[in-house]
Amino acid sequence: MIAETIVEKLPIAIESGVNIPYNSSDFDKYIMTTYGRFPLALERGLGCRVWDTSGREYLDFVAGIATCTLGHAHPGMVEAVTRQIQTLHHVSNLYYIPQQGDLGKWLVEHSCADRVFFCNSGAEANEGAIKLARKYAHTVLDLEKPVILTAKASFHGRTLATVTATGQPKYQKYFDPLVPGFSYVPYNDIEALKNAIAEIDEGNQRVAAIMLEALQGEGGVCPGNKEYFQELREICDDTGILLILDEVQVGMGRTGKYWGYENLGIEPDIFTSAKGLAGGIPIGALMCKKFCDVFGPGEHASTFGGNPFACAVGLTVAQTLEKENILQNVQERGEQLRMKLTAIADRYPDLFTEVRGWGLMNGMELKADIELTSIDVVKAAMEQGLLLVPAGPKVLRFVPPLIVSAEEIEKAVHLLENAIASLTS
Repeated sequence: MIAETIVEKLPIAIESGVNIPYNSSDFDKYIMTTYGRFPLALERGLGCRVWDTSGREYLDFVAGIATCTLGHAHPGMVEAVTRQIQTLHHVSNLYYIPQQGDLGKWLVEHSCADRVFFCNSGAEANEGAIKLARKYAHTVLDLEKPVILTAKASFHGRTLATVTATGQPKYQKYFDPLVPGFSYVPYNDIEALKNAIAEIDEGNQRVAAIMLEALQGEGGVCPGNKEYFQELREICDDTGILLILDEVQVGMGRTGKYWGYENLGIEPDIFTSAKGLAGGIPIGALMCKKFCDVFGPGEHASTFGGNPFACAVGLTVAQTLEKENILQNVQERGEQLRMKLTAIADRYPDLFTEVRGWGLMNGMELKADIELTSIDVVKAAMEQGLLLVPAGPKVLRFVPPLIVSAEEIEKAVHLLENAIASLTS
């Protein structure tokens, strides 16, 4: 079989790179400048390692921004991709798609959801959640002007609705008029939330839904407070307000549990997933309880959403997490990483304030009153052979593949220490 041959020869194929330095001039000539890219071109990967076009090796603690769940070139994913592309990769949702049904069943059986809608990205999943909440508000709650509360410092996507939901003005600049019907509250502040609900409900609007991240990623890797979310759940139960959780970055095992909400001791009414769902193959999912599944035929759709190719890979990723007990690795390696990062922060008390996170989504915060930024440290780490990603100007984010080993954690910490030493010497 071709798939078996590819998997068998995978290590050889991965190691045979072209080793030619990449010239970015043509790239910059033809591609829109919507990204501030680092001067690095990657061409191949294996597990938690990647190589650039010059053949230099890096330890990847970015994982496509918390996306490459099983790392790079995972044999199971290679086999699933090869098998499915040889049979049927896309047909549209005019027809039943068995792979979509199988992945949907796995998600429902491993979460609090009753129904799933598949799309292609986190932004699309969140857009779908917003639409679902609005229809529920109009048809079930009988609200004329529903409002969705989101958190300051949140991030929900780049479409007009999701960038409006995002509580960071820097992402909204120049894109007004924004979508009406959103209001913002501080994260983890229950009194501020209660006041906002009361203030909105006094006018001709009503709060229909509250949309939050279980752990804020782009906002600085800030975990949700368990007591806050449990009281929030009680408020939603008492008022009929829908609770929506954006699990695009923390879902599918990244926190050491399948879903971020499991760390909070509550269940959402609606939640979303994307990034790690198919380990790097584009897919998104909107999931909800049966009572708020109010979409009818033709009211929401996606041409590519839930195609056989993406769903086959997604199911492989999900089953691998389960069969290989990867969640335990996430818990153990996450604890190891936080302990090591805390030791570094203790050695540099003039640079760092806190290490925080769940599982293998962790942040290391720099002091606000120093000139050093997260970008400075990311660049220095890259020079040492370690790839990291910022979470705002003062937070380093550590989101390696969930298969990362204890030895790779040790190596990453060593490279980070070298980077910090180079900046402070």
